[in-house]
Amino acid sequence: MSAPPRNARKPLLGAQVGLYVDMFDVYLPIVALAPAAVYFAPDDISPAANRILTAVVFAATLLGRPLGALIFGRLSDKSGRKRTTQTSLIGFGLTTLAIAALPGYQQVGMIAIIALILLRFTDGIFLGGQYTAAAPLALEHSPARKRGLYGAIIMTGFPAAYCSIALITVVLLELVPAGGLGTPYVTWGWRIPFVIGGLLALAWALWYHRNVDESPVWKNRKSEAQHPLRELFQGPNLRGFLQVFTLMSGVWLAFNMVGAVLPGVLRTKLPVSTVTLILVVAYAVLIGTYLLAGSLSQLIGRRPFFLLQGAATTVLSPLLFWLIARGKVSGGVAIALVTIALVVVVVSTFAVVTTYIIERFHTGIRSSGYGLGYTTAVIVPAFYAFYQEGLATVMPYELTPLVFLAGGGLLIALGAYVGPETREVDLGAPAAKQDADLLSGSMVGLPLSGRPRSLEGEGSARDH
Repeated sequence: MSAPPRNARKPLLGAQVGLYVDMFDVYLPIVALAPAAVYFAPDDISPAANRILTAVVFAATLLGRPLGALIFGRLSDKSGRKRTTQTSLIGFGLTTLAIAALPGYQQVGMIAIIALILLRFTDGIFLGGQYTAAAPLALEHSPARKRGLYGAIIMTGFPAAYCSIALITVVLLELVPAGGLGTPYVTWGWRIPFVIGGLLALAWALWYHRNVDESPVWKNRKSEAQHPLRELFQGPNLRGFLQVFTLMSGVWLAFNMVGAVLPGVLRTKLPVSTVTLILVVAYAVLIGTYLLAGSLSQLIGRRPFFLLQGAATTVLSPLLFWLIARGKVSGGVAIALVTIALVVVVVSTFAVVTTYIIERFHTGIRSSGYGLGYTTAVIVPAFYAFYQEGLATVMPYELTPLVFLAGGGLLIALGAYVGPETREVDLGAPAAKQDADLLSGSMVGLPLSGRPRSLEGEGSARDH
């Protein structure tokens, strides 16, 4: 893999580590807080209510992201990518530190739960701003022939963050054991990963301020979008947004079954430490898979990649999940292999979504389109725990994820089918020209016909 061009390296690193810090904070409740869940829960809570409470704390962050994308996407398009990224990093850094200082249910009752959910929602708002600005800035610095790979490099921040927080939690649990109320991890140990996450965000905001230049594409733009949100939600841009929304709804629906539900299923089969190790290995493998997926999308195109991913998610992921949930595989090694395969099949889709959505919208609305397209699709899938409880009235609870995995795969394939190919789009082109190029293959299930002519800004991109 060749090194990025000199002027693209720091924006690329800024976006990659920014996403790492972002996802580190996102997974704190699922990984670090889970062993100390009793700290925030009533003594007499039922298993079903506890599952829903855990899901709500996780979903609060996801639900805050669309609002963050709305606020910071517009700010990024109007005032610049760099300033927006710095603001969001500082915001979720301070919010995460505030969560680390929260009292528990035994001290303040329901106020503890409400405060946790509200702070996680606020966290989500700021988290929704980080990638909304940093990823477009990085890819606007990148040569077109490398965008698939560079977008995947940015997205490796997610599995790397998961591995880090899981390993930190394992080490802490060895040093400060968890159990009932009053045990060291439940009392104060869980706060350490939150403090680390908050300080990482603040430190990275400072690094970003000192090292990353504003996007040249944004600086050289013409005043095409005086009102980015208004322009996004009308005409061809609205059709493009709805197409992206469909694809991302499938991505999030399938991912929640693996990212949030699968760890709980595995813990019923294996010790917690073994489950954590398996997931660390799976997400470490995912880093390499992301790079391969990004390169593949550059070779065959974004649209064929998503069609393949949709088919694999629909057919393979329910089978793999069924093998685990029904106990058709046993023993740590066999379960680990199936888990790794399941994670790779479902989560590899994320390697290309950032590049694809950024390519779908012109400069004047790019951050708004990317941020909202990526995050508004989170809302309906975020309530997966309630859907599972409903489906459990007509089928075994442990098999309900199979429905959502298959449904997610179908939505991914549908979203890709009705959308255009974007691999050759010029990110520096005037809005009218870029929209025309996309529309020539959009919403009809056909790829773009031929390679677009080199447009304004593309020549300099190829020279990088």
